Amino acid sequence: MKYGDIEVTRPADHVALLEIQRPPNNFFDTALINDMGDAFEALDDDMQVRALVLASDGKHFCAGANFGDRSERTQRETRTESDGNPLYSAAVRLFACKKPVIAAIQGAAVGGGFGLAVMPDFRVVCPEARFAANFVKLGFHPGFGLTYTLPKLIGQQKANLMFLTGQRVTGELAYQWGLADVLTDRDTLREEALKLASEIAENAPLAIMSVRATMRQGIADAVKKQTDHEFVEQHRLQKTEDHKEGVRAVAERRPGNFQGR
Repeated sequence: MKYGDIEVTRPADHVALLEIQRPPNNFFDTALINDMGDAFEALDDDMQVRALVLASDGKHFCAGANFGDRSERTQRETRTESDGNPLYSAAVRLFACKKPVIAAIQGAAVGGGFGLAVMPDFRVVCPEARFAANFVKLGFHPGFGLTYTLPKLIGQQKANLMFLTGQRVTGELAYQWGLADVLTDRDTLREEALKLASEIAENAPLAIMSVRATMRQGIADAVKKQTDHEFVEQHRLQKTEDHKEGVRAVAERRPGNFQGR
């Protein structure tokens, strides 16, 4: 079954695999996140599915937003603060899903792609995986609810370190920090994610959803509140010269020459 660039298959009993098909980088936009939300909601209604695996086709899990997309850039530049951000409305739909999600993460999960990687319940990674909240390198504020979700996973101090330096965290370090739950070879990445999903799916489905709802109680509302704040800060900062320089610098693979204006 296809939802735009999201393909859904059933590789194991009671397990659905959602694959992002925008290789090699799997850049996201609002349409992709809404398609993912449609898939999640359809699978929530399917009682034959008890656990989901989120994976990507290509070199990277999700290398973030495509800053080279002219239509997305125009929408960002013309959007007012009162408009809000439809991308974040789409993201909240993911956090509202009812069934456990395991992410299989290879390559980069950067910026908003990192936010997408943090949304699932569990992460299976390989050593080549790398996570980066590189927003300050873009002269920008973190988004996709990361300022709420990341400290919950790795603690306030490590989250601050990632946010304020923009440094990359490898798959091995992510496992040490508790950002990842399983560390395996790239060749067995998807197999291990499906194995974990199947272990969950062996259990009583109503109990699975009940326990998950308790453990993630209020997360969608909290992410909605946090993304509202993140958008206000992003809207303010995207007007700065530093943000324009940050986008250029990242595209040119060089340090930014920031002036504080």
